[in-house]
Amino acid sequence: MQNFDWSLLQSFLAVAEEGSYSAAARAMQHSQPTIGRHVQQLQEQLGAVLFQRSQGGYVLTQTGTALMQHAQAMRAAAARISLVAEGQAEEIAGTVRITASEIVATYTLPELLGQLLRQQPELQVELVATNSTENLLLREADIAVRMVMPQQQDLIVRRMGEVAVGLFAAQSYLDHAGAPKSIEGIWHHTVLGYDRSDIIMRGMAELGFKVRREDFAFRIDNQVAYLEALIAGVGIGATQVALAQARGLVPVLPEIPIPPLPVWLTAHQELRTSARVRLVFDFLAARLPVCLQ
Repeated sequence: MQNFDWSLLQSFLAVAEEGSYSAAARAMQHSQPTIGRHVQQLQEQLGAVLFQRSQGGYVLTQTGTALMQHAQAMRAAAARISLVAEGQAEEIAGTVRITASEIVATYTLPELLGQLLRQQPELQVELVATNSTENLLLREADIAVRMVMPQQQDLIVRRMGEVAVGLFAAQSYLDHAGAPKSIEGIWHHTVLGYDRSDIIMRGMAELGFKVRREDFAFRIDNQVAYLEALIAGVGIGATQVALAQARGLVPVLPEIPIPPLPVWLTAHQELRTSARVRLVFDFLAARLPVCLQ
């Protein structure tokens, strides 16, 4: 096979993963004609058809599926080269991208990162508030703060501690609806849950209660909006004890043993040799445990 531009493979991967030229263009921040031209050039150079048009977009042909595996391996190798090069940087300047859950990114990290930026004025921080798992290897983030232990290889992982979780409601809700006397009685109340996430249902299952999505009368996946709904008196829900106490929420059935949430700080091991990433990682490693107490 003749040599070809790596950008052609990048556009091919974007279409394969996004399902359409328009979505690939948005993901790559290119124009749709550019994406189409790249795919066409790649097909001509390979002498093969890589996509078939379907009602829902573009699907890979057999050749496209085989190529995708190799293209993904090449992308991972390119990311590793970037990581190795980045790891040689010794300047305390530039950008560090941090991803964390919506709750941690909203209520914990801003104050800490503000302190850091005052100490290091040449540093810049990108904070991504999301509950999805960012891929550190592919440079979607340099550092991650997560409530689940990452499973990716080649990561440095430190356990920061854990946060207590309980059931809470606003006093305004309890004044109107009363307080449940047992976990079974809670389902006679308005219970807050998540929409697509099943984490609360899995937690209830561990306590011996099988519940359905429809058992939660109010459902929302955004954790900050979930907390604000509790404060507004919508109903009863699970949240971090420290956050609930700081906002005047009232414990409901505090005797229920809800497992605490572990907090993990992670970075790619090669990025740990970057001075700016190492500085941010060490800063968070020293201060996050105190914030979780």
